[in-house]
Amino acid sequence: MVEERDFKDFMADVCTPVAVVTAMADGLPHGTTVGSLTSLSLRPPMVTVALDQHSRLLPKILRSERFGVNLLGARQADVAGLFASSAADRFDRADWWPDDGLPRLRQAPGWLVCGLQRHVPGGDHVLLLGLVSRVSGTRGAAPLVYGRRTFGTHSAAAPTHTRSLTDHITAFAR
Repeated sequence: MVEERDFKDFMADVCTPVAVVTAMADGLPHGTTVGSLTSLSLRPPMVTVALDQHSRLLPKILRSERFGVNLLGARQADVAGLFASSAADRFDRADWWPDDGLPRLRQAPGWLVCGLQRHVPGGDHVLLLGLVSRVSGTRGAAPLVYGRRTFGTHSAAAPTHTRSLTDHITAFAR
């Protein structure tokens, strides 16, 4: 038997990208922060997102069969916190516009438009499989990641790797 606390501690060490998943329903924007965005397939391009089965966003996505993925940048922890909260005025406090019929956050460096292909219950969450119909942004942007129960980015270290892989291997062999 796996203890819930042991599992949570293990998963806290796994860094995940942070995104705000959005949908439009009844003429209103809806969205929530997720740390469960994963690439599923290249041909066709597909992603997965897991939402809590009690999420207010879930029935809106199931009804509209579409969702947007706003990949947050390294300096958008406040946006992640806003959309993780239960505040009713999240979109009043965010800078967004309707893009392709879905709420898109203006400062998010990456954007996906997804058609819902399937939803699969899994424990206390529901896995959404989305067929990506549009991609924009992210080239060179430092994404916001969540790991060890804090927000950060892994991209700060990337520019420091100026040696080739061969140089690293040679240096390690010495």
